Order: sequence, then structure tokens, then C-alpha cells
Amino acid sequence: MKLHPIWQEYPSLVPELEMTIQLMEKSVKLKNKAVEQAILEMIHSGGKLLRPAYQLLFFQFGPNQDQQKAASLAAAIEMLHTATLIHDDVVDKAELRRNLPTINAKFDNTTAVYAGDYLLISCFKLLADYTQTLNSLRINSRNIEKILDGELGQMNSRYRIDGSIDEYLSNISGKTAELFALSCAIGAMESGCSEKFSKKCGEIGLNIGMAFQIIDDLLDYTKSSSQIGKPVLEDVRQGVYSLPLLYALQENKAKLAPYLLKKDQMTMEDAQMVWTIVHQSKGIEKANALAESYTNKALRAIDKLPSTPKQTKELLYQLTSSLLQRQN
Repeated sequence: MKLHPIWQEYPSLVPELEMTIQLMEKSVKLKNKAVEQAILEMIHSGGKLLRPAYQLLFFQFGPNQDQQKAASLAAAIEMLHTATLIHDDVVDKAELRRNLPTINAKFDNTTAVYAGDYLLISCFKLLADYTQTLNSLRINSRNIEKILDGELGQMNSRYRIDGSIDEYLSNISGKTAELFALSCAIGAMESGCSEKFSKKCGEIGLNIGMAFQIIDDLLDYTKSSSQIGKPVLEDVRQGVYSLPLLYALQENKAKLAPYLLKKDQMTMEDAQMVWTIVHQSKGIEKANALAESYTNKALRAIDKLPSTPKQTKELLYQLTSSLLQRQN
């Protein structure tokens, strides 16, 4: 089992993350062995496991330390995340994810939807087995609803050159940041922390998730396909206008509109022109500054966490700081 290289810097987390992957593997038992193998390949395709890692770290603040429970909840979080990725790939008609063929490309959309649904069921089975309070289940269902709202909001914003930055932030708060918030809040709550403390942990996760998604959107304008494991500029060609482009539209809508209004007829040459205008309009710098602002909010809150366990607080601070400089 090979974890993402990021965890070489955090060896104390490696055993629990490996245990998380093993529990995910054990949860995938399908009669269709080809689809089962495709899901397992995605589980092992080099995902960063950031959401389960945050869940595991915040779990350490509570008095009720149970490694099996912590890893099981982390596995549930990652299965939920993987399910959303599979469904996203169907909606986006994506052919690559982490430099590997997507399940919909390898099989078909129907198979991919069923694979995602299967992971959602597996996620809830683990949650039902290991969450101890109805409040935790309510938090889970509420966050999952917000994730879907974010996805629907993004769908409704496609190809809109009048889309606002506030709408974008609302959409990413749902589709990305809520799962980070859920990871942190459930980690704290299920280890016996108070509801008030767990809520603060969720707020930290929300800010981390906001910064993470903005940086993810920046990579589309700053890195190559091989570096990020999927085609660059694919979002803009599909009408998904992320923060760097929205900032550029504020400055240069007249220049950008002729390319964006081509909608699904946009060529790679058109997309390259959009890329150039975004850079000229300082969209990259402005988006990066906002990502840094969200990161700093999270870091200030982490700094106020209890010093015991000390290593946990230090790991959270180091990991969160590093996400702003990530390259893929």
C-alpha cells in the first residue's frame, strides 16, 4: 500500500491512514469483479486522503480514544469523497482522474453512477456502526445536503459570464468546504469533545476547504495536465468559471466574452486565450490572496486550540500551511 508522498512529512499519521485504506478495501465487495477492481484502483490511485487525515487529527482532542472507530469514520469520510468524485466525472464527462481512466471512461456512465452509489451506501453503513449520537448523524446529513446544494449551484452557474464571486464562494463552500468541515467536526465530536468545541473545529475545516478549492482552481491556470492528473482548462471549456476567471471578468469582460460565449464550441486555442487574459488581468494573484486569507483564518483558529495533545496542534498547523503551496 503506497500513500501519497505528502505523508512522508507526517509519519505519525501513516499507520492510521493505512488502516483507513484497509477498511475501505474491506467495504468494497461486489459481485461485478471488474467494477469492484475499478473502485479499488481509484482508492489506490494516489488521493491525498486529506479529509480523513483531518478527521483523525481532530479525533485526538477528545478523551475517548478508539483507533478502530477513528479509522472507520475516516474511511467513511473518504468513501463519501470518492463517491462525489465518481459522480462528478459522470457529470463532467471526464476521462482522466489522477492520471488514470475514470470509471465512466473505462466502463460507462451507468456503471459509474452505481459505483458511486455503492460507496455512498458503504459510507453510511460505517457511520451507522460507529457514530454514537443522533446529533452526529444530523450533522452528517446536513453537511451532505450542503455538498449537493453546492454542486447544484455550480451546475446552475455554468456558462454564466455574469456570475458573481459571492455565488462562486457559496458553491465551493458546499461542494468542497463542507466535507472538510464535516471531517473536523465529526472527528472532535465522536472522540468525546463538546458540541461547542466540535463546532469550532468544523469552522476551521470550512476555512481549510475554501482555501483548498481556490488553490485547486488556480492549478488549472498554473500547472500542466501531467502535474494535476487531468486535462487543464477543462472547467472553462465546460462553462465552470472559477475564481481566477471571475476576477478577470471583472476587469476584462469585453475581451473574454467572445471566447466564453462559444460555450461548448470553445476550442483549446480559445481556452488558451482565456488563460492569457486571466494572467494579464491579475486573476491568479487575486485568487491566491483570497486563498491565503482563508488559510490564515484557519491557522489563527488552530493556534487557539488546546496545547494538549501538543503534537496534534503542531501537525494541524504544519499541514494546513503546506496546502497553500501545493503543486497538484
